[in-house]
Parts: sequence; C-alpha cells; structure tokens
Amino acid sequence: MEFGVHFASLVYPQPDRAVEFCQAAERVGFGFALAVEHVVFPTDYASRYPYNPSGKLPGDHTGLWPDPLVWMTHVAACTKTMRFMTGVLILPQRNPVVLAKQLATMDYMSGGRMELGIGVGWLREEFEAIGVPFERRGRRTDEYIEAMRVLWADDDASYDGEFVNFAAISCNPKPPQGALPIIIGGHSEAAARRAGRLGDGYFPATGWDGDYKPLLAIIREEADKAGRDPSQIKITTGMDMDDPLNSVLRLAEQGIDRVVVPSAPLGEDMPGSLERFAAEVIAPVRERLG
Repeated sequence: MEFGVHFASLVYPQPDRAVEFCQAAERVGFGFALAVEHVVFPTDYASRYPYNPSGKLPGDHTGLWPDPLVWMTHVAACTKTMRFMTGVLILPQRNPVVLAKQLATMDYMSGGRMELGIGVGWLREEFEAIGVPFERRGRRTDEYIEAMRVLWADDDASYDGEFVNFAAISCNPKPPQGALPIIIGGHSEAAARRAGRLGDGYFPATGWDGDYKPLLAIIREEADKAGRDPSQIKITTGMDMDDPLNSVLRLAEQGIDRVVVPSAPLGEDMPGSLERFAAEVIAPVRERLG
C-alpha cells in the first residue's frame, strides 16, 4: 500500500510552505503528492459539483488555486523521491501537444517522478471562459490521451483524429518513464470504463470508505475487452480519517493499491502530525501487508 497527500497544492499554495510540507511528508514515508486544478473559478455557477452534497466547490472564488504543473515543478525540485500527480487535471481544456511537451519536460527534469491524473470536467462555465466546448469532452479526452502517448513513444510521430491531428513531428525530451502514468479520475461508470480501456490507474476520488468492487469489476471487464492486464491498473482513492488504520486495511482487502490522505489535518503541528500518522498508520499497514 502506498500513501499520498491529497489537496497539497490547495492547502499549501505558498512556495516555502509547499516545500516544507512535501519534504516532511517525503521524510516520514509518503510516496506521492496530489495537485488539484481549476484554471478559473466562476463567482457564480449553475453547474453541480459532483463530490459534495451541496453541489458547490469548497471555498470561494478568491482562494488560491496554483497551476498544478507549475506547483509540481517547484516542489519536485526540492524533493528527492516523492512522486507528483495531478489530482486531477481537466484534460479536455488543455492543448494535448503542448501538454505532452510540458509533462515530458517535468518528468525529465525530476528524474521520472510525474503522473498525470485526469478528469473530463464538470464546470461548464469554466470551459466557456477558456473557449473549449463542454460537449463531447469525453471523446476529446480519449483522443488527447492517445495523442500524447504517441508523442512520448516515438519521433516522427503522427496522429489523425477528430480533435487532434499532426503528422511527422517530434516532441523531446521523452519522459524517462517511457510514458507518464495516466490515472483516470471520476466515480462514474464512464470513468471506470475509460480507466479499463486507457488508464494506467484509476482514481474514484470520492473519499468514500465504501464498496469499490462494482467499479473495479467494470475496469476488469473493459481491460479484458481491450486485451489489457487489469492487474496493471493501479487504484487510488481516499480513506476514512475517523478510523484511518482500519479504513486502509479494508481498502486493501478490496484491491486498492494507493490511498490519499487530506493535507489539511496533516499540516497541523507539522511535522509532528505527519510523524504521528506515519507511526500510527503507515508503519502498521506496511507491517501487516508487507
């Protein structure tokens, strides 16, 4: 079981505090940190946020939401082993050729420590502000994944799709990992199917300590259809902070590979709170699970 810190860029947008937190988390045994994304935050919006009963994002439009790629680059330069993942980047809002270049460079500069967590997005008003169609964003996402992998794999690359087209181009440097792991975010059946078809991982991102078996079954089914090995698709999700040790053990029984822990409570009395979590949860879990 691998442990990560969630909402790290949102809780620690300040450059010095971000470095302090990630260095401390790395030291006590956390393996990765997640950076969240919204390019803009509308003052008023009718779209419904799917991860909160209120239908609204926590906080307000004046909060600090650093660009996740810039934030990850900053903290990666000040850490040694910790990996960094967007959790999640709204892929259809990005230019995939430019994004492929940015991510490959980040991976190259960090020694292969980057992961791309992606979602299709839910905030129509944000798409409108950026000038990207909200409709068909799922199909756009699938093409962007395929196109970026083509650019990461070979020089003289070509891709002919509905939303992405290029011929005989090269994008260097290549990621040291060969290709960045792409983790599909979202708790819907559509997201699980996309993870089975195209993902290196799956991140339901619900923070719900419940039954993930139906979603995992969908992933296995889709992976089998695509001729892929379902065991290679790593599952990341949240945990119950009221009973962290038992929560993680229950998740392990369901086949969860990685858990993310909210950064805010871990930042209290830092680094003491991080050290306590490592002693009370990370060490016992690793002792039991090996």
